[in-house]
Amino acid sequence: MTNSIAPKVLIYDTTLRDGTQGEGVSFTVSAKMRVAEKLDQFGIDYIEGGWPGSNPRDMAFFEKAVDLDLKHAKMASFGSTRRAGTSVEEDSQIQLLLAANTPVVTIFGKSWLLHVTDVIRTTAEENLAMIEDSVRYLKEQGKEVVYDAEHFFDGYLNDPEYALSTLEAAKRGGADFLVLCETNGGKLVPQVTEITTTVTQRFPETSVGVHCHNDAGVGVAVSLAGIEAGAEMVQGTINGYGERNGNANLTTIIPNLTLKMDKNLHCSANLSSLRDLSLFVDDATNLLPDIRAPYVGSASFAHKGGVHADAASKSDRSYEHLDPSLVGNRTRVLVSDMSGRSSIMMKAKEMGVEVDSRSPEMKAFLEELKKLEFKGYEYEAADASFDLLLRRFTKGSQIPFEVLRYHVGIAKEGDDDESVSEATVKLRVGDQTYHTVAEGNGPISALDHALRKALEKDFPCISEVRLIDFRVLILESNLGTDAITRVRVESTDGQTTWGTVGVSDNVIEASWEALLDSVEYKLSLEENAS
Repeated sequence: MTNSIAPKVLIYDTTLRDGTQGEGVSFTVSAKMRVAEKLDQFGIDYIEGGWPGSNPRDMAFFEKAVDLDLKHAKMASFGSTRRAGTSVEEDSQIQLLLAANTPVVTIFGKSWLLHVTDVIRTTAEENLAMIEDSVRYLKEQGKEVVYDAEHFFDGYLNDPEYALSTLEAAKRGGADFLVLCETNGGKLVPQVTEITTTVTQRFPETSVGVHCHNDAGVGVAVSLAGIEAGAEMVQGTINGYGERNGNANLTTIIPNLTLKMDKNLHCSANLSSLRDLSLFVDDATNLLPDIRAPYVGSASFAHKGGVHADAASKSDRSYEHLDPSLVGNRTRVLVSDMSGRSSIMMKAKEMGVEVDSRSPEMKAFLEELKKLEFKGYEYEAADASFDLLLRRFTKGSQIPFEVLRYHVGIAKEGDDDESVSEATVKLRVGDQTYHTVAEGNGPISALDHALRKALEKDFPCISEVRLIDFRVLILESNLGTDAITRVRVESTDGQTTWGTVGVSDNVIEASWEALLDSVEYKLSLEENAS
């Protein structure tokens, strides 16, 4: 899978610094600690922890990070070169980089004369001195120094010799890495390839890296192009977090380097944990995973069309570019009105249900499925509802209780009082009838509590179930308040997570249907386990 002779490509992760500049991305100090440990376990080579002095959170992180027992990764602090007209010894930001007590310090400097003259407002000569002085000083303090050449590709296109002279200044200072930053994210593969090749040929004895953004949608592609052009380090973030459209996505770069380009990475041995790492980082920042993310997304190896699913059932390679288990993912079969008989058979097998594809029951099930999809039901994210429907048609499975009546109401007494929802549920289990009432912070919550209350005596396992997601989608919104509503509920018992769906022109009825399926599925899990 990897070439053991080829030199390793080093992976530099900046999720905890550059990634946090993305909209909606924020880590607590404890979350940053956990993510750093996870990155180290995965085999990332460098972890950029933050910018000391830029905010209290990063300062607190570096104070705690000294206690991290990293097995492989090197922790890096990040900052800029010294300010114009200030010595390195007197520059407070440089001193904070040292105070972070990391073995690696990454500093950025200006490569583009536009930024030199119009942004930091100094001379071209002083900018070169700022770069060289800063790198040399940090090296004298015993630090490994990564020099990030900010806006390098724009600077090179504007004035090639000056951009290269900034790298020469960093080299004279003793930089261990010269990283070419595609900061604005707008360059395409040919430009990055040509310029990176020029740099690697100009500095054959100094390791070159690339740091790319995704503003043109090619952050991964230009990063890979940089490696092909001779760069030995690639910087990026897990899940592509970052400013504007994000940084180059390491969860795509890493498998491409390993599985497609035969590059030697230290983390290649842990590639089967890639999806777990992706989900872990999403969870740490409380973001929903991108289901369409290459390699690690839940849709990456999902087959929906009947022809695709049929081909995949005969040969995985027919519609999958690699074995999903290599990156910790799996093949999934989605069911919809596009599904053919082979798709359903694959899905049934995936769910442990043996069915006869030629049986009348199977034919009736397929017809019913297409009718339900036409009405607005969607089972791609509601495997539990699909499983129950399949078992009803093919196995004659029945819900182990009968709902006789349910009612929900909302009351509010005064303008300043909060509204209260109250639900009643009447149902029969065997010969016993239960009539319960419960309150909730909303009508669905109240119904959920009343349903559980009615069932827990006969089915105590219901107490283990909790709702973790509730989504409402309006279908044909042009119908206004008469529109059809689809409700999807995600539930868990702490061990298994499942999705159910309900559809109606009444949001309460659609929600109730999804709640009932959720409870029934839990009971089916208990029955199958016994």
